[in-house]
Amino acid sequence: MAEKERARARDLVQRHLASGDALGWFEALYARAAGDASIIPWADLMPNPNVVTWLDQHQIAGAGRKALKIGCGLGDDAEELARRGFSTTAFDISASAIAWCRRRYPQSPVAYVVEDLFRAPSEWQGTFDFVLESYTLQVLPSFLRRAAISHVAAFVAPPGTLLVVSRGREADEPQGDMPWPLTKDELTDFLRLGLKQVSFEDYLDDEEPPVRRFRVVYRREA
Repeated sequence: MAEKERARARDLVQRHLASGDALGWFEALYARAAGDASIIPWADLMPNPNVVTWLDQHQIAGAGRKALKIGCGLGDDAEELARRGFSTTAFDISASAIAWCRRRYPQSPVAYVVEDLFRAPSEWQGTFDFVLESYTLQVLPSFLRRAAISHVAAFVAPPGTLLVVSRGREADEPQGDMPWPLTKDELTDFLRLGLKQVSFEDYLDDEEPPVRRFRVVYRREA
């Protein structure tokens, strides 16, 4: 079922790209799903295990700290951050996705908001102690990534941490179909934007078949 829905999502992406609308497909996909999570290829209705593993390994606690989840989808990762004590803001470009989050978690302390990464509020710049970018960059076409990375980096407070989780590939490998894996060179843009790389994990996950992942931690010094 997931592969079938992924193929449908890819078709939706191509139609929007062909019409010059690189971002409109997110809302189209969530609106078409109409509350059926099986229509959303990446909606597992649980926190991303690649994120949870890292949070557990480093015993991350968020009391007194502010977190931002980029491209929050149906809210599972944002709820995990809130559970760990972060004062959490989560945004998505899709109004249908945000409405869905609010229905799923009516008593949630998470601030779910509709925002476009490329037009995010200026007051968010340098505001968040912890920023989570998991699987959003990989669903943006390559011509938008450098700008997207710039906006993501700008959210990190000094001092603050950014965790990036994405599919990965070598620069000479074809990017294939959406989701489009990132290269290590693309991720070096975070360094050019003043962040320090703390760790870089390049590994195969536990999916069947396994997927190559990059899990990278960046820090903005005080």
